[in-house]
Amino acid sequence: MDVNVVSSELLQALGGKENITSNEACMTRLRVGVKDMSKVDVDAVKKIDGVMGVVESDTLQIVFGPGTVNKVLDAFSGLTGIAKGTVAEDVNDVARENKAAQKAKYDKPVQNFLKRIANIFVPLLPGIIAAGLINGLTNVINVSTGGALSGIWWYETIHSMGWALFAYLAIFVGYNAAREFGGSPILGGIAGAICIANASMPLLATYGESQITLPMTGAAYNPGNGGLIAALIAGVFFAWLEKKIRKVMPSIIDTFVSPLLVLIIGSLAVVIIIQPVGSILTKAIYAIMEFVYGSMGFVGGYILSAGFLPLVAVGLHQALTPIHAMLNDPSGPTNGINYLLPILMMAGGGQVGAGLALYIKTKNQKLKRFIRDSIPVGILGIGEPLMYAVTLPLGKAFITACLGAGFGGIVASLLHIGTVSQGVSGLFGLLIVEPGHQLQYVIAMLCAYAGGFIVTWLFGVDEDRINEIYGE
Repeated sequence: MDVNVVSSELLQALGGKENITSNEACMTRLRVGVKDMSKVDVDAVKKIDGVMGVVESDTLQIVFGPGTVNKVLDAFSGLTGIAKGTVAEDVNDVARENKAAQKAKYDKPVQNFLKRIANIFVPLLPGIIAAGLINGLTNVINVSTGGALSGIWWYETIHSMGWALFAYLAIFVGYNAAREFGGSPILGGIAGAICIANASMPLLATYGESQITLPMTGAAYNPGNGGLIAALIAGVFFAWLEKKIRKVMPSIIDTFVSPLLVLIIGSLAVVIIIQPVGSILTKAIYAIMEFVYGSMGFVGGYILSAGFLPLVAVGLHQALTPIHAMLNDPSGPTNGINYLLPILMMAGGGQVGAGLALYIKTKNQKLKRFIRDSIPVGILGIGEPLMYAVTLPLGKAFITACLGAGFGGIVASLLHIGTVSQGVSGLFGLLIVEPGHQLQYVIAMLCAYAGGFIVTWLFGVDEDRINEIYGE
C-alpha cells in the first residue's frame, strides 16, 4: 500500500484541503475533523486501499489498523498542512457556522450522555489499573508468604498506593463529573469528599454518647452510602447547581457567594437525597449482577458475552465503565474482584474465531488481507479492525461472532474467572486476571475462538455478500 496515494485519494474523498480542520490518530483510527460533511464521500473513503471501516462521530474516524494509521497520518498531515493533533486556525468560525446542522445530523442523546459518563472515568483508568494490580499482587504475596513482608516500609508504601486510589476514588469521580458537565472541578471534588469516611469528619462526631442523626431516617450518617454512584451524581448536580446560581448572581459578588451557596445547598442535597438515591441504584446494579451472574449461571454468562459487541457497536458499552470501577473496589461486595469483565472479554475471542473461519473459507483476496492484518491485534485485545473492517460490514458474520463468543462466556462464568483491574483485553488480559486463574482464562478464550469459528463456518460465510462488500 502506497500511503502517499492513499492520503491523496482520502483528501479528495473528504472534500479537499479546505474542508479539513484537524487530523490526528489513535491506535487504529485516523481522526479527521471536517468543515462540511455534505462534501464528504463516505462510500469513496470506504473503497480506498487500506481502509477497514469508517465511523461517523464528532470527527470522521477512518480505521486503518495499528502501525498503518501512523504512516497514513504522516502523509495526510503533509497534504493538509495541519500539524498532527492540532486544529486549523479557523475551526471556531467553522464550528459556529455549522453547529446547528452538525448537531441535528449527528446528535445521539443516549450515546452522547454515556460518552460523557465514560469521560469521567477514562482519565482515571491508569490509576485504577495500577492500583488494582497492586492490590491483587499484595494479596497473593500476603497469602503465599504468610504475611512475611507485612510491616516492612517499602512494601507497605507500595501497598498504600493500591489502597489510596480506591479509598479516595470518590473525590476524583466528583471532580471529573463536575468538570465534564461544566462546573468547577474543585467543587465536584468536595462533593465526592463528603462520600468518604473519615473519623475526623464533623458529621461523624459523637456528642455525649450519641452520633448525629439525619432527618427522615433518624439514622447516623454513613459516608459510603451510595458509593461511587452517589459521588458521580453529586458531581453532576454540583455542576448544574453552580451554573444555575451563577446565571442570576451579580458579578460583583459571584466569585465569593456562588461557590458558597453551591457547597451549602449541594451538601444538604447530597446527604438527604443524592446518597440515598445512589444507594438504591448501587444495590439495584449489584442485584442485577447477582441475578445474571449468580442465579442465571452459565446462561447469564452466555447472554453477557454474546450481547456485548452490539453494545460496543452503538457506543452503549460506555455505561459499564463506572460499574467496572465499582467491582474493582476492594471495599465493595466482590472485594475488588471483577467477575463481569472476563465474560465480556470473550466477545473479542468470538470475533477472532469468526475472522479465522472467514479467512479459510472465503476466496476474496481483499477480505483475506483485511483479516490477515486484523487477527494479530485482535488476539492481543484490539478488536476494532476486525469489527469495523470484517464482521460488522458483513452483518451475518458479526452475528455469528457474537453467538460464538457466548461459549467463552459460559466457560468464564463456570470457572469463576475474575480480574483485579480493567483496561486491557485479549491475550493482554492475562496481566489483570486474578492470580492463579490464568490457565482458566486461556481455556475460556480458546472456547470463544472455537465458538466463533464453528458458528461462523457453519452459518456466517456468504460469498455473494463478501464480494458485494469487498469487490470480486
